[in-house]
Amino acid sequence: MKRRDFPAATAAVLGTTALGFPGLMLAQVRTPQEGKDFRALEKRALVEAPAGKIEVVEFFWYSCPHCNAFEPKLNAWVKKAPADVAFRRVPVAFRDEFVPQQRLYYALEAMGKVEELHGKVFAEIHVNRQPTAKEDQILAFVEKNGVDKAKFQEQYNSFAVSTKARRAKQLQDAYMVDGVPAMGVAGRYYVDGDLAGNMDRALQVVDHLVAEARKSK
Repeated sequence: MKRRDFPAATAAVLGTTALGFPGLMLAQVRTPQEGKDFRALEKRALVEAPAGKIEVVEFFWYSCPHCNAFEPKLNAWVKKAPADVAFRRVPVAFRDEFVPQQRLYYALEAMGKVEELHGKVFAEIHVNRQPTAKEDQILAFVEKNGVDKAKFQEQYNSFAVSTKARRAKQLQDAYMVDGVPAMGVAGRYYVDGDLAGNMDRALQVVDHLVAEARKSK
């Protein structure tokens, strides 16, 4: 489902084909095509990767079931990514009510807790069925998981986290993110499950785009 169709009252599925059944074998092996499998940006997006690195961004939302299902595949891909790939996650905010979860991610990042708790946030929402979308719910979650509540809240409401959330929204708009999960490559290319057919194929397209970006370094 595209972002414009996203219902206001529920954590519905984004990108109906994002994690669906794989397409025809032909679609799995053919060379990715611009405008069909991925989109090239007319104006390059900002990157944070150091010189000589190729930035790959995952756009996600904690309450998205497809993002939750994509996590194991993405983690496996990241572990095998080439040394010149700089990977980062960017939480989206299609509406104002997404912002608390953006702040959650960046507060965890500021405290060095992403690796420990990122997956547990997904599990809290999609396995334990506990809504974790408002500040009080988020504070309850981090406290339950052994994080100092006061220190977390200080980061959550900090200027630095607010700035990162604002920049995440700007990057989301620069890539013209249609739904999540989605991937951006080198500030130049965008791919999601709707374009590629499914997210397995999207990762293959990302590999192709990384190779293309490497040629032009």
